[in-house]
Amino acid sequence: MSMKYFDSDYLEGCAPEILEAFSKTNFEQTPGYGKDKYSDSAKEKIKAACECPEADVWFLVGGTQANSTVLDSILKVGEGVISCDTGHIAGHEAGAIETFGHKVITIPHKNGKLSAADVKKYLVNFYNDSSYDHIVPPGAVYVSHPTEYGTLYTKKELEDLHTVCQEYDIPLFLDGARLGYGLATPGTDVTLPVLAKTTDAFYIGGTKVGAMFGEAVVFPKKDIVNRFFTTIKRHGALLAKGRMLGIQFDTLFTNDLYLKLAKNATYELAVRFSLPAFFISVFIHCHPLIQYIIYSMHSEIQFFPFLYEPLRILLCLLRKADDLRNAEVY
Repeated sequence: MSMKYFDSDYLEGCAPEILEAFSKTNFEQTPGYGKDKYSDSAKEKIKAACECPEADVWFLVGGTQANSTVLDSILKVGEGVISCDTGHIAGHEAGAIETFGHKVITIPHKNGKLSAADVKKYLVNFYNDSSYDHIVPPGAVYVSHPTEYGTLYTKKELEDLHTVCQEYDIPLFLDGARLGYGLATPGTDVTLPVLAKTTDAFYIGGTKVGAMFGEAVVFPKKDIVNRFFTTIKRHGALLAKGRMLGIQFDTLFTNDLYLKLAKNATYELAVRFSLPAFFISVFIHCHPLIQYIIYSMHSEIQFFPFLYEPLRILLCLLRKADDLRNAEVY
């Protein structure tokens, strides 16, 4: 029985198709900084998948980098971003957002999600405070899909959040580091075209869904940000050999490979449990503790996109006990 690790969802290199594409194009000479034909092709394919031909698409290397760069570009000087208290930017990015002068304003989560009602309540209370000029103003709202708890937003929830954001003229930004798994979950009504209509910025995570590295940032409307290329450079996020990102996303968005990889990972769980695929949508909405207990009882499960730290420790302890019984490290 081969060893299985639960440390994260990027322990392996990348999809074979991407390695093959790298090899085939290795000695080609192309312009740098993402000005190559592969990046152009990937951008067009992503626009088509989002049914948003007017979108602006950019490629970055990793999730924290994407969050920091996008938020710095859409927030004005001194503005903060609203996030639920379990949001990745709130506790797992080493102050990357704050480094560029933007406070992460946290409000309580509900199953890992922000509710439109809670965001509206915060904004109402903020502007009703006679001393709000002395407080960090909220300039954007951040959500992740799937969330850090593994829960999923619905189309209606995103629409409601977007409506509140539009009312207060602030952008809604969606962290899609693990977006593929959300899109591949049976029963979801959130798709790339839905995201293009219900957010002002989002990104399609590649690093955790088959790419060696890379995130594709999508601005559905071109006027959301100004001089984003320069902001990327300021963040040290401009990859000289930009085609390495373009090639990967061009490959991922050829013949629906991105969704196929995500579906394979998602359905693997159902196959391992010998349960119908709809179980996955129920499983993803379970409390994380239940998820971890289930995982601890099945040593061959290979896919799990979230390791929320306190429960990760519990899982390690449970798996250690399993290790002692079976004399095998998973």
